[in-house]
Amino acid sequence: MATKVLPPKQLQNLRFFIRRSLNTSSSSSSKAAAASPLNLAEKPEPAIQEPPTIIQDHAKPSILDFNDHKKLFSNLPTTKLLHASLNLHLVSIGPLVDFGMWVMNSRIMETDNIVRDVVLKTVRHTFFKHFCAGEDVVEARRCIERVNEAGLRVMLDFAVEYTSNNDACDQNLKGFLDSVQSAMSLPPSSVSSVVAKITAMCPLSLLERVSDLLRWQQRDPSFNLPWKQNSFPIFSDSSPLYHTLKKPEPLTPQEENDLQLGQERLWKLCEKCVQANIPLTVDAEHISVQPAIDYLTYLTAIKYNKNDNPIVYGTIQAYLKDAKERLLLATKAADKMGIPMGIKLVRGAYMSSERKIASSLGYESPIHNSIQETHACYNDCASFMLEKIAKSSNAVILATHNVESGRLAAKKAIDLGIEKRNQKLEFAQLYGMSDALSFGLSNAGFLVSKYTPYGSIEMVIPYLLRRAEENRGLLSASSIDRELTRKELKRRLKAAIF
Repeated sequence: MATKVLPPKQLQNLRFFIRRSLNTSSSSSSKAAAASPLNLAEKPEPAIQEPPTIIQDHAKPSILDFNDHKKLFSNLPTTKLLHASLNLHLVSIGPLVDFGMWVMNSRIMETDNIVRDVVLKTVRHTFFKHFCAGEDVVEARRCIERVNEAGLRVMLDFAVEYTSNNDACDQNLKGFLDSVQSAMSLPPSSVSSVVAKITAMCPLSLLERVSDLLRWQQRDPSFNLPWKQNSFPIFSDSSPLYHTLKKPEPLTPQEENDLQLGQERLWKLCEKCVQANIPLTVDAEHISVQPAIDYLTYLTAIKYNKNDNPIVYGTIQAYLKDAKERLLLATKAADKMGIPMGIKLVRGAYMSSERKIASSLGYESPIHNSIQETHACYNDCASFMLEKIAKSSNAVILATHNVESGRLAAKKAIDLGIEKRNQKLEFAQLYGMSDALSFGLSNAGFLVSKYTPYGSIEMVIPYLLRRAEENRGLLSASSIDRELTRKELKRRLKAAIF
């Protein structure tokens, strides 16, 4: 397939996306290198410090068994294991990742078509193939079928991100609708949810404006927002408001109209999901636009989450200090209104950029001060949502690459008597990452999905850069996968020879 050369305007937009992606990657640390999955804009997930060896529990049988690599990877062909092992090794080499990111963000990609073609072809046959389902819905469908054959489900993500105008938003909506239509043609439950980013359906600058206005109203409840509708709480008392340091101007009539258009796009997508009986998962993004994202997500949940069946899932990023408070406030309001709440829980995204913004304004970082605090918040939020599932109609997607979090949540679910195939509980990891945890949870009887993006290679480059950054380091979540795949490949080689 020939590599398409983008027009100058699209190249400019691509550079913007890449820079934003690079700004969100956190610096290397000897204490963390694991990735939070499913925010799919998802960023480095602080990992518990542990050597890259298979975890064993000699005191009592473990719910998750990582010792039998033959059983873990029994559904994967050798060619897939070889490809995975190679790519996981490459993205663990820091200097190689740094060089690749430098190349992708350099002007060479704009000015030298020969170099650009070589780079994109290389990416297409390595990282793109490993972390993505393909370039269109046809290729994505084949990938979904392979994932299903391995005993897992798919969270299908049309991987378009930030958009600047209504025409592009309309085009992106068509892509999301095509995702749902494709999922409808597959066997039931093949696709556990369709993923969407609101920054792809509503202009980014408008979401920033709406977030400013919502933050100012949190500061001053008398501040009137005539366009604002009834929603769940968006902020807690500890939520950071420093992005809005002065009173913003009201939305213009055109901005109000554009906001209505964005809301209608989200509702059209949700109506298609209702028709297909496939949940819609809305990704979390930067704090600068997250208030507007939460506002639109909660409006949609109030409209469509009916009859014990959450169709709309919002996302809580547990690395934020106010995460647990906001989760409690939103679920309490939903309970009062009789609305079943769907939550996707991730560790978080955009760590580096959030800290930089806070520091530049002279404020404390909104991110937990230590890895342990992030772990504690994630596990606490997961425990809270599991208790809600056991007592009510709420639902949760526990998106994590962290083995200990997966183990704790699995044990908690069993202790609460939650059936392992309960549709209200889903574990999830990124496609191409943490396969050992995915198969371990699936073998234990739980529903497990892989967050699976697709789209043109130019579209998913920011996503690929994040995946490369997240896999770096000896303590990354992929270290267990690298060790286990190597052991299984050696076992298969010996079996073939002898």
